Amino acid sequence: MRLLHFFPGLLAIGCSLAPVRAQSQAESTVQSIPLVLVGGTVVDVTNWGDSARDLAGAIVVIRAGRITDVGEASEVPVPRDARIVDCTGKFLVPGLIDGFAGMNSQAQANANLYMGVTTVVARADSERGFIDTNAEPSPHIYPIDTIGVTDDWSLLARQSEWISKLREGAHSVELTPQDTARQMVDTARIGTRVLLLTAHLTAANSQWIIARAHEMGLATYGQFVSTPYRVGDEAGVDALVQMDHYDLGVIPDELQRPLVDDPDGPSADTAYDYSERIPPTDARLRNYAHFLATHHAALLPAFSLYYVELPGHRNLWQEPAATLLDPGRMFRPTDASTGEMMFPLPTWSRHLPVAAQHWMEADLQKRSAQAAVRLWRINQTLFSAFPHYLAGSGADAMGTMPGISLHTELELLVRLGLSPREALAAATNNYSLQLGWNELGLIAPGRRADILVLDSDPTASIWNARRISAVILDGEPLDRNSLLHVRK
Repeated sequence: MRLLHFFPGLLAIGCSLAPVRAQSQAESTVQSIPLVLVGGTVVDVTNWGDSARDLAGAIVVIRAGRITDVGEASEVPVPRDARIVDCTGKFLVPGLIDGFAGMNSQAQANANLYMGVTTVVARADSERGFIDTNAEPSPHIYPIDTIGVTDDWSLLARQSEWISKLREGAHSVELTPQDTARQMVDTARIGTRVLLLTAHLTAANSQWIIARAHEMGLATYGQFVSTPYRVGDEAGVDALVQMDHYDLGVIPDELQRPLVDDPDGPSADTAYDYSERIPPTDARLRNYAHFLATHHAALLPAFSLYYVELPGHRNLWQEPAATLLDPGRMFRPTDASTGEMMFPLPTWSRHLPVAAQHWMEADLQKRSAQAAVRLWRINQTLFSAFPHYLAGSGADAMGTMPGISLHTELELLVRLGLSPREALAAATNNYSLQLGWNELGLIAPGRRADILVLDSDPTASIWNARRISAVILDGEPLDRNSLLHVRK
C-alpha cells in the first residue's frame, strides 16, 4: 500500500509532478500549500560522507521553499492541506552543487537542472563567457570573482568606477592594497560568494586577502602560481582548484622563486612540466599529500576537464541534456560524432600531405592523453592521504558540458577511491562543512528545499545519481521533460 493512502483527503501528487513555477498569483497560492515527500529514503551525506544513517520511509515537509521537518511517519505530522509526493521505494538526496563552472545561457541552465544541479558556483572568463543571471528557471547562482588583479572578466569590470582599474592589458597585474580592499567590499555587495586567487597574486597579498575574506564571510579558491601552494594553504584558503594547477605545490624553491616575476611565461611552463612529470611514488609528492590532508583547504580537482582524455570515457553528446547545448558557445567542445577532443593544427600544416596532418593530430591526441594519465596518477597519490574534496566540473570548457559533467566528476571521484556516498557528499554537504554554506547541501530542517528524487540507491552505485525521477527546486517540482525544450 502506498503511504499516501494513509492520508485521506490530502492532495496526492506523483513524482512526475508538473511544474508549479508560473509567475502568477496561482504560484504564490501553490507555494503557500506545504509540499510533503512521503516514503522515500533520505540519504545521509553528513560528516564528509563518512556517516551512513539513512532514513527509510521518511516524511519531508517543505514550506515556502524551506525544509521544515524530516523524520519517520510516526514522528512527523503531515499537514491536512499538503500536496503529497509519493516517494515509496525511491531515494532522496540534496540538489547537486557544481562548485566551479560557467553558465552562459538558458540552455545551460536547463541542462544543469535536468541533471539535478540546483546550485552553480559560477565563473565568468574567456572560456566560459559571462554568467546568464536572467535565466528562468535557473539553478541558484553563487558568483565567483577574481580578486586583487586586473581582469577584463571580473564581475565589476563593466562598472564605470572599475573599468580603468580592472582593464587587463597584455597581462594581469596586482592591484594596490587599497583598491583590493575596496574591490572586496564592492564585489560582496553585488552578491559574490567566492573570491578566486589567481596566478599573479604574490604571497603577502594572498595571505591578507584570505584573512579579510573570511572576516567578510566570503569563501576563497586558490589557483596559485606566484604564491606557493603551501603558503596559500597555511593562510587558510578554502579550496584548491583544478588538478593541473595544485600539483605545482611539489615544485622546489628554485622553480617557485622565478614565478613571482613570470607567473604565465617560460618559468611557469618549466614549473608545470616539472610538477606534471614527478613520479607518483616520489617522497616529495607523498609529503605534499600529507600536508594537504592535514591543512584546511579542500581539493576541487575538476577532473572532468580531462575526462575525454582519460581511459573509459563516453561520448557525452549522446546524453539527452546535450541536445540543449550549442557547441558555438562552448570552449573547445569535443567532436559531436565521436566524443573525442579535437586538436586544431597550425595554419602552416595545411600545406602538408593529408597523411602528415593526420599523424600530427594523432600525435597531439596521444601526448594530451599521456599528460592526463600522469596528472591522474599524481592525484591518486594525493588521495592516498585522504584530503577533503569538493565536486566541480569546470564546464563548459575542454569537452565538459553543464550538468552532464558534474556526473562525470562524481564518477571520477569514485574511480579515484571515494565511496559513492563520499562523492555525493562532495557535491552536497561538503560545501556546508568547508565553506559555511549552511542553507544548502542537506535534507534537514532549515535547509533550502532543493531535492532530487532518485529511482535507485546512489550509495550502491554513483551511476544511480543520474536516475532522476524528480527535481525539486526551492520547494517546487520541475517538469524535467520540458527542460529539454529551449532554444540554444
